Amino acid sequence: MQIHGPSQVHGAQAIHAPHSARPAEAPQAPGLAAPRDQLDISAAGQMLDAIRDLPEIRHERVAQLRAAIADGSYESADKLDGALERLLDEIA
Repeated sequence: MQIHGPSQVHGAQAIHAPHSARPAEAPQAPGLAAPRDQLDISAAGQMLDAIRDLPEIRHERVAQLRAAIADGSYESADKLDGALERLLDEIA
């Protein structure tokens, strides 16, 4: 159906227009490679993807650790040494 303004409405028409079909792809010059699609994901997008893959937060464990820090029983020489060793392993 074609509509030409508010007073001119034409009836149903064939699905295919009476025009000759164009070639699906334009011919390429010899030696030129076909264009390729490329997707670049920003650093922020990569970070958000990594965050989505993190495990769920164990709220009860967080509460236990906060209580241990608050009452002073969390920090020990062994824990600090272990944390320092892991930090140095990551940096190196």
